[in-house]
Amino acid sequence: MREWIGLAVIALPCLLYSMDLTVLHLAVPRLTEALAPSSVQLLWIIDIYGFLLAGSLITMGSLGDRIGRRRLLLIGAAFFGAASILAAFSRSATMLIVSRALLGIAGATIAPSTLSLIRNMFLDARERTTAISIWIIAFSLGGAIGPLLGGAILEYFSWGAVFLLSVPVMILLLAVGPFLLPEYRDPNAGKPDVASAALASAAVLLVIYGLKLIAQDGVSISAVAGVLAGIAIGRGFVRRQTHLADPLIDLRLFSIPTFRASLVLYGGAILLLFGAFLFLPQYLQLVLGLSPLRGGLWTLPWALGFVLGSLLTPALARRIRPAILMSAGLALSAGGYFLLAAVGALGGGGGGGGGLVLFAVATFVLTFFGSPLFTLTNDVIIGSAPPERAGAASGISETCAELGGALGIAFYGSIGVAIYRGALGAALPAGLPADVAHAALATLGGAVVAAQQLPGETGTALLGAAREAFVRGLVLCQMISGIGTLLLAIFAWATFRRAPVAKP
Repeated sequence: MREWIGLAVIALPCLLYSMDLTVLHLAVPRLTEALAPSSVQLLWIIDIYGFLLAGSLITMGSLGDRIGRRRLLLIGAAFFGAASILAAFSRSATMLIVSRALLGIAGATIAPSTLSLIRNMFLDARERTTAISIWIIAFSLGGAIGPLLGGAILEYFSWGAVFLLSVPVMILLLAVGPFLLPEYRDPNAGKPDVASAALASAAVLLVIYGLKLIAQDGVSISAVAGVLAGIAIGRGFVRRQTHLADPLIDLRLFSIPTFRASLVLYGGAILLLFGAFLFLPQYLQLVLGLSPLRGGLWTLPWALGFVLGSLLTPALARRIRPAILMSAGLALSAGGYFLLAAVGALGGGGGGGGGLVLFAVATFVLTFFGSPLFTLTNDVIIGSAPPERAGAASGISETCAELGGALGIAFYGSIGVAIYRGALGAALPAGLPADVAHAALATLGGAVVAAQQLPGETGTALLGAAREAFVRGLVLCQMISGIGTLLLAIFAWATFRRAPVAKP
C-alpha cells in the first residue's frame, strides 16, 4: 500500500511537468500587456521551458543514478517551486525568461526520477505495468487540462497565478516524499562526467532549436545548421561514452533489440501524434469559429481516451501478447487519424453538432487504442535496463519523446505551411493590397484578421479561401499520420511477435 500512495504523490509533479508546457498559452495576451516583451522575448518566454527541459533530461536521469533518485526529485521539486514563484512575480520579460529557464532545468528532474523510482518501487512486472500506466495518465491529463485550468484561473486572477499552481504540490512532495519514496542509487557509480553532460545537452538543444526554426519559418540555412551541429555533437558524445569507464549513458542498452524497438515505437508514435494535433486547435477556433474555452472542451475526449486506454492496458497485457496488443491498437488508432481527415474534409461545414461529435469520436479512438503502446514501450525500456541504470534509461526515453515531438511539429508544420500558401496563393481575391495578401499568406490567423478588415464579399472570399487552404493541409497530415501509424503497427508485430504474455 505504501508504494501505491507513493505513486500518487509522484504522479502530481508529473501532471505539473506537462501542464507547464501548455498552461501559459492563454496567459500570453495579459502577459504581453503587463511586461511588454518584444516579439523575440515572447518567443523565448514560451519556448525556453521546453528547450531546457529536453536538453537536460539525459543528464538528470544519469545524475539521479549517481546521487539518488529520490534526492534528485526532491531537489528538483524545491527548485521548481521556487522558480514558479519567481515566474509568477516577474516584473520584466527578461526576469520571466530566466524563471522559465530555471523551471525547465528543474522540470527535467521529474520525469526520469519518477519513472526510475517506479522501476525500484514495483519489482513485480504486473504491478510495474499498472504503475507506468498511471504515470502516463498523469502526463496526459497535465497536457489536457493545462489550457482549461489556465483559462479558468485567468477569469479571476492575474497572469502570474498560472505559475503558482505548482507551489502547493511541490510543498506536499517535499513534506511526504522522504517518508513514502524509497531511495536508490548506483552504489558503484563514479563522479558525473561534466563534459558528457554538456555534450548531451548541447546536442539535444541544437537539434530541437533547429527543428523549431523549421516549424516557425520553414527550412533555412540557420535551421539546418543547428540540426547538423547537434547531430555532429551527438556523435562526439557517443564516441566519448565508448572511452569512459563510467559513461553517462551505458551504450550497451542499445544492443538490446526490444529496447531499440521500443524507443523507435515510442518516439515515432509521439512524432505522428504531435504532428497531427498541431492543426487541431486552429481548426476548432479559426475554421469552425469556436471560442478558446469551447475549443479546449472539445479536445478533452483525446485525454479521456488516454486515461481509459492506459487504465485498461495492464489487465489486457495479462491476457494478450504484446505484439497483438500494440499492433492491433495502433491499427485501430490509425482509424482515428483517417476519421479526422474525413472531419477536416467537411471544412467549415463540419462546424455543426455532427461534425464536432465525429471530431470527438476520432480523437478518442486514436488515443484510446494508441495508449497501450506508450505504457508497454516505457515498461520495456525501464525493464530492460539494470536497476542501477534505470535513471539513464528514463532520461533516454523522455529525450526520445521530446525529439519525436519536435520533429513532428517541424515536419508537419512545414507541410501544412507549404500547402496553405500554395493553395491560398492561387485563390486570393483580386485586388488585395500587398500587405493584406502577405499577412493572409503567412498564417490562417493572419488571414482571419485581414478578412475582418476588408469589405463584405472580399473579406468573406478571403476567409473562405484561407480556411479551405488550411483544411487541405490538415487532411493530408492526418492521412500521413494514419499511414505512419499502420507502418508502426507492422513494425511492432515484427519486433515483439515472440514476446510472451505478461505473467499473472
